[in-house]
Amino acid sequence: MQQHSDGVGQDGVYPNPTDVPVVILCGGQGTRIREASEKLPKPMINIGPQPILWHIMKLYGAHGFRRFILCLGYKAWDIKHYFMRYEEMMSDIRVNVGGGATEYLERESLDDWEVALIDTGIDAGTGGRLAAVKSLIDHEYFMLTYGDGLGNVDVSRQLATLHESDLTGTVTGVHPTSRYGELLVDDDCMVNSFAEKPPAEGWVSGGFFAFRREFLNFVPDDEPDHFFEQAPIQNVTHKGKLGLFPHTDFWMGMDTFREYSALNRLWAENEAPWKIW
Repeated sequence: MQQHSDGVGQDGVYPNPTDVPVVILCGGQGTRIREASEKLPKPMINIGPQPILWHIMKLYGAHGFRRFILCLGYKAWDIKHYFMRYEEMMSDIRVNVGGGATEYLERESLDDWEVALIDTGIDAGTGGRLAAVKSLIDHEYFMLTYGDGLGNVDVSRQLATLHESDLTGTVTGVHPTSRYGELLVDDDCMVNSFAEKPPAEGWVSGGFFAFRREFLNFVPDDEPDHFFEQAPIQNVTHKGKLGLFPHTDFWMGMDTFREYSALNRLWAENEAPWKIW
């Protein structure tokens, strides 16, 4: 486990991840990965035996976070059903079909998670989903991510870094691998170098955010179809209050069937860098 130890920061004791809510946006349909998501919401697509959503939550759990707010949309019931039957799925059981209580014969060690499952609407934008759960974000800080990306991001250090600053939020910056081979060519159109899928230059958002609760002041309550990545983030950026949390290790979004296959291959070969638990 890579949990950041408690200590004294710029404005007092470091926030304990145990108390900090983690908002996960789970409403997407996964239209670009139909081969795997035709019958499932995208966060429920399996990496190995468990959905990618479980892997994301396990990553946060390894850093001490335990309070999750899931913003549901497309096929919300599938995600609700998964957590309602979670203990049964993770246990050996004996069922008395004629009546009586179900007996749990052997339980796996279950995670101590508190999971709020909130249907935020099938057509809502990311900002509309966030606005719908404002009342559940009851801490000075909260984390935010999407239900379709994995990386061995040090999220407890990201929280601590925000606490040590006067920023409103930080976003994880990554160097994604290019989908194409990079060619270096001379003046005679001769290829001098062929780099298969080199890292892209510059930073892009890795989708792991840490915010002070004040960020919610920038998120309107009456525009369910708006996106927090647009006006809210832009407003914070223009005020000089959004920081970069660089991450140069493993990160991959699951946007295509090819990426879905790559993540499953890493898990099957026991080489999943995000598995820190």
